[in-house]
Amino acid sequence: MKYRNENDSMGTVRVPEDAYYGSQTQRAVENFPISGLGFAPEFIHALALVKKCAARVNDTLGLLDAKLAPAIAHAAQEIMDGRFDDQFVVDIFQTGSGTSTNMNMNEVLASRANEILTGQRGGRSPVHPNDHVNLGQSSNDVIPSVIHIAALILINSRLIPALESIKQALGAKVIEFEDIQKLGRTHLQDAVPLTLGQEFSGYARQIELGIERIRAVAPRLAELALGGTAVGSGLNAHPDFAKSVIALIAEQTGLPFCEAVNHFEAQAAQDAAVETSGALKTLAVSLVKIANDVRWLASGPRSGIGEIIIPSLQPGSSIMPGKVNPVIPEAVIQVAAQVIGNDTTITMGGQAGNFELNVMLPVIAYNLLQSISILAAATEAFSTKCISGISANREACADYIEKSLALVTGLVPRIGYDKAAAIAKKAYDSGKTIRQVVLEDSVLPEGEIDDLLINPS
Repeated sequence: MKYRNENDSMGTVRVPEDAYYGSQTQRAVENFPISGLGFAPEFIHALALVKKCAARVNDTLGLLDAKLAPAIAHAAQEIMDGRFDDQFVVDIFQTGSGTSTNMNMNEVLASRANEILTGQRGGRSPVHPNDHVNLGQSSNDVIPSVIHIAALILINSRLIPALESIKQALGAKVIEFEDIQKLGRTHLQDAVPLTLGQEFSGYARQIELGIERIRAVAPRLAELALGGTAVGSGLNAHPDFAKSVIALIAEQTGLPFCEAVNHFEAQAAQDAAVETSGALKTLAVSLVKIANDVRWLASGPRSGIGEIIIPSLQPGSSIMPGKVNPVIPEAVIQVAAQVIGNDTTITMGGQAGNFELNVMLPVIAYNLLQSISILAAATEAFSTKCISGISANREACADYIEKSLALVTGLVPRIGYDKAAAIAKKAYDSGKTIRQVVLEDSVLPEGEIDDLLINPS
């Protein structure tokens, strides 16, 4: 491999000749050979958006040479378009402010801008990574802002549409199954009847509430720390820089970003990320409940509950021919477990707001964006590959109701609890149904039995 020399305040560093990044990035690569995990493209593209808007505003404010700003903005747009994703090489587990990744971006942008202007990649002239690309900024206000930007973009572009899709799919099943009586179950034991549509209405409402919870965090995510620079005081930033850059970001994304009400809070804490993760965790728990119910209701096909039938997608066993498993619900449950684990990490990260800066920003960013992304993907798969294709096994639903001892509950208003309990015990001991015992013992007129057992008022 061929190398070139790049200089910084600590000396000279050898950097791969074809790399767009420079000395500080290379030092970080050497210092943090930890996990091989990198920032999601959505984070990198949001960071490039900040730099693009900053260059344009600094140009307008007369702080940046009119020849340099367009080159920086052009390079930033190229990164936003995904052209240089392979140049962002710093491990997630790095300095807690994310400075290494901010400098990775600054160096790539300076290098590419210099190439645009001079034909020569790399270097610190005419475009300097700190003096020009990072003008009016600090890693300490940029990285918290990018966490919010990337998260809100992902929520609106991927997660909410996926949730709306599964809500619609579940709503369709509520209507499709509204007339199908089935056995209720509490404590994993037989309970009184309900309709399959009613059961699915509970799932639909869980998703609806999940959407409400996630939408509710948007105002806090929309607040950006930009303008606070190192500690929140705004040192070295033009008074109009933050509001102008944030207005441009809002215009570019179509999202209501605004300047943080208090820059010291915005940089010292990550409460909005913790709150968002909590809403995502709640959604994950909802999805586990729904996915597990679907698995159990579809269990069998001959020795399980089998009240619903889910789509068969792939062979389920390497040894048992003909076996088909509920693979999509299982994948959803695994994603939920990851999101719940991520929430613990984000919670711990939120506790690392020491004085004027949170120092677990990279790991918060990684886990938060992963949670949003995998929840979106899993929810979409659950909707299209499972929920939409569910059908009811009407015969199984009817058979379970007829055999259930819990049907006797419908008789209680007419004959009292104790007499009803005696009927249930007799049915259990004799292996007969509640209906058979009631008819044999002439407990009630035959014409009243169906209404009381299946549809009690």
